[in-house]
Amino acid sequence: MSISFANVDIGSVFDGLGQFAKDLRAAITGKEPISADKAAEIALKVQELETTLEQARMNVMLAEASSSDKWTSRARPMYMYIFYLIVVSLGVLAPFVGIFFPAQMKIFFDNVALGFRAIPDIAWEVFCIGYLGYAGARTFEKSKGVTK
Repeated sequence: MSISFANVDIGSVFDGLGQFAKDLRAAITGKEPISADKAAEIALKVQELETTLEQARMNVMLAEASSSDKWTSRARPMYMYIFYLIVVSLGVLAPFVGIFFPAQMKIFFDNVALGFRAIPDIAWEVFCIGYLGYAGARTFEKSKGVTK
């Protein structure tokens, strides 16, 4: 039984992965000698599987972006907006408020520093890559006149 999603047959992806695993196991264990033709065939299968998986990922992203559900279509930009709001609040608004309450700001900034250190590195990386990618894509769209 195979499940089809956005013109990508998920069943064939798993069938291909199964055959690839068998070929790889045979190559590693040495039970079946691998020829140059077989190695080329395995490399071609790997490339086909990577292309199929990448196409499936792209179809998922396109399906999410074109969804009529506002949460689904806005989830990625919303993550960036929330993260950006937190960074701006702690980096710009809090120091401004500190002008009026200098005694409490030492404790506040110690806590803010702990808060920034508590954010995992991967979250910073996702934010930076996502924000730069999103901003770059929007700039490209605007320069080509493709915006909504």
